[in-house]
Amino acid sequence: MFKIGEFIYPWGSGHYSRMMRLNDALSNEIKDELEVHFSSKDHVYQKLLKKFPDKKDKIHEILMPTPIDGKFGPSISKSLMNILLPIENNPSLIKQIMSYLREERKLYNKEKFDLVINDGDMGSNILANNRNIPSLFVTNQFRPKLYNSRSYLYPSLIFIAKQINKASKILVADSPPPYTMCEYNLNFIKEAEEKVVYVGHFTNSKKIKNEKETDLEKMVKNNEFGYWMRTGNKSANDATGERYNEVFSKNEMIKEKRIISHARNESGIDSVIGKDGKKYSISDALEKKIDWIQIDIGFLSEQEKNTVLDLCKYAVVNGSHTVMGEIMGEKAKPIIGIPIHDENTNNIRWADEKKLGILVSKTEQVVGAISKIKENYEVFEENLNEFSKNFVPNGAENSAKIASQILEEKR
Repeated sequence: MFKIGEFIYPWGSGHYSRMMRLNDALSNEIKDELEVHFSSKDHVYQKLLKKFPDKKDKIHEILMPTPIDGKFGPSISKSLMNILLPIENNPSLIKQIMSYLREERKLYNKEKFDLVINDGDMGSNILANNRNIPSLFVTNQFRPKLYNSRSYLYPSLIFIAKQINKASKILVADSPPPYTMCEYNLNFIKEAEEKVVYVGHFTNSKKIKNEKETDLEKMVKNNEFGYWMRTGNKSANDATGERYNEVFSKNEMIKEKRIISHARNESGIDSVIGKDGKKYSISDALEKKIDWIQIDIGFLSEQEKNTVLDLCKYAVVNGSHTVMGEIMGEKAKPIIGIPIHDENTNNIRWADEKKLGILVSKTEQVVGAISKIKENYEVFEENLNEFSKNFVPNGAENSAKIASQILEEKR
């Protein structure tokens, strides 16, 4: 039996979704009996408990330090102050790090892992390196290029890069160059290059069951619309929503149909706004054949999301790496990106330069971006088809093969 530790950074949702897909792939790739331990905090910890109710003894709550929320993503000023001072019920970062490493150390000493896989958790890299335990670090960032932030953050980026480099292998969740969407978030130092493997995007490899067509799917048929996605943690999600509402208030958007996915499992969000200005439930709008302008949906099922992405003209996103891969790589649809922070800007800027989408820095630029995509749709389509042909979707499976090889060498 092999024992694997999976350490999941709890900032946002991408780390969790990647690791769950990798966890499924490990079970398929490795025929030996596996004992897997999961570690995280906050919403990721709760998701793990819900997903694995019979494995609660193998799910560990470890308080990994994360940035402090601001109105638009992480608050740089509060997070910097938190290095030495307690902020909003968060002990000083120094105390957090000491506590977190102490708890991870206890877990390492108790379980004696054969392999650890870290998605965003650098502390686990250090512990594995000190104990000569092979470790895989899954990421789409190394030393991101900074735009909006101040240059005084570069020393911290260099420090983080050194900790990432302590992993046995660095698995980039993206296609190999020159189709690497997160290229501007990498910038590998020379010492790390020999450890880097471009494994591909961690897309959902499970086949979608074709169930009965939902009312939402019936509503969107034979309509030209944009798909507006709200993703990320609460602050990023809320900030994205505010920006979208600013765009919708423009006169030019009066006839522009849109579906807004809120990424929140709250059925009360589900509603339709008709061109008559009235609000309806989705079933009522379908029954009354309402000519709609906006559909808000709390949480799309996999089948609904697949239908919406197949039918939409373009998608508006905040620059999430996982989301952009799914839309541009799997569905070959152009994106309009309104970034929250520098990581997002880097992803969208790369797509903009390759003419796969458009980067906008201000909400008043979105209307123009929609017009530009529609006017030059064939150009975007051609570039996206080329990108999609070279898109590597099976990152989870490729990572599982690397994990299997490492464990095989330990026999």
